[in-house]
Amino acid sequence: MTPDSRHPTPNSPARWYSGITGYQWLVLAIASLGWIFDVFEGQVFVASMNEAMPSLLPAGTGEATSKLYNNIALGAFLAGGAFGGVVFGALGDRIGRARTMVITILMYSFFTCLTAFSQTWWHVVVLRFLVALGVGGEWAVASAMVAEVFPPRARAWSGAIFHGSSVLGTYLAVAAGAFIVNDPRLGWRWGFGIGALPALLTLWIRWQLREPETWVVDRQRQAEPAAAGRLLDLFAPGIASKTLLGFTLAVVGLATFWGVHIYGKDFAQRRARHDFELQAGLTDDASSGARQAIWKEHQQQIKSYEMQGMFLTTTGGGLGLLAFGPICEWLGRRKAFVLFHLGGLALGVLLFQTYQQWGSALFGMLLVLFGFWTLGMHAGYAIYFPELYPTRLRSLGSGFCFNFARFTTAVMLVVNGYLQQHHVSFETAGTFLSFLFLAGVVIAWLGPETKGTTLSS
Repeated sequence: MTPDSRHPTPNSPARWYSGITGYQWLVLAIASLGWIFDVFEGQVFVASMNEAMPSLLPAGTGEATSKLYNNIALGAFLAGGAFGGVVFGALGDRIGRARTMVITILMYSFFTCLTAFSQTWWHVVVLRFLVALGVGGEWAVASAMVAEVFPPRARAWSGAIFHGSSVLGTYLAVAAGAFIVNDPRLGWRWGFGIGALPALLTLWIRWQLREPETWVVDRQRQAEPAAAGRLLDLFAPGIASKTLLGFTLAVVGLATFWGVHIYGKDFAQRRARHDFELQAGLTDDASSGARQAIWKEHQQQIKSYEMQGMFLTTTGGGLGLLAFGPICEWLGRRKAFVLFHLGGLALGVLLFQTYQQWGSALFGMLLVLFGFWTLGMHAGYAIYFPELYPTRLRSLGSGFCFNFARFTTAVMLVVNGYLQQHHVSFETAGTFLSFLFLAGVVIAWLGPETKGTTLSS
């Protein structure tokens, strides 16, 4: 990579969006919509798993066992995303970004809808894996396409907007949880049923998108088209260190997402349960059965608080994702990653240790800050990873780094579920996982700085 001749100088436009064409905005809009629905397909399970999984297990199954199966389903989703990121990332480098995006969106739409017809817990697990194949693949090709279409001076901003759009997908999942899953007349099956709708986006993609010029030129230059998107090339001299960097950075990000960030909604749920227990006069030594009876009596109200917690955490996360772009243009990629990982550690430990102690207003503000610092660095993956690779490996490399890390977090989720089933507290497990952010600080500091560079071919 070489210094960007188009990077703003005293005589060039200072605004990152100056000169951006209508087609470039269109690419960003379509890629973002694909990612929005991508995230919705993943998060709709998070919004409904406390209703879906118990209904698929034998009557009388305990909450701890239900949580274990939920973690298995989440683990299957992460593993599917890992395979999808590699398989469809390679396909995107070979047959093109737009065509591969269509395949991935059709895949995650179909299998999410099919989840509505699940009859037992393992149906959900298998279908979560298949949904994630498309989810992981869509991010890989969409992030590469945005990076290739926008000029270097706009890459951080456009990448942050692309990844930041994920908040809208989570909002859709929150809405599904609050108004569909929580409605006794509809329920969780309808929440998954609407997952078929994103398939309509593929018609627009095929009508409007063309392959990025950099990809077309690279394909014409290659003597062997099959050379594009070969997995072993990610570990070639000069590239292997970048693959290791991106992979380990994503491991930290995904492990802390599923082990820390995702529990923002559970803070609110646990506070609501505790408040209803106190109103009923239950003491700390009350039986599990007595507690569950109170929770069932106030089920819809508790669900509303849970979705409020998810909404506030998501709002903070969305602000963090959007902020990461300008911050990494200001500080550079490495320092931005370091800053957000330190913030994630501070807010993670603070909330897991004290979430029951705050008043409602301050607790809500802390959830927004918690979301901001624990999620914001994820926008950096859409900015940083495509900058590490040449065109022939960009989709595969980005997809491998971001999605293959899901294998390690899948194992972490199953272990975390097992520990909680064996009486390691929610608070202890979450605090322990928050310290993974420190590993992110070290990894980011060791990486190359790519601010102000052009994408290499």
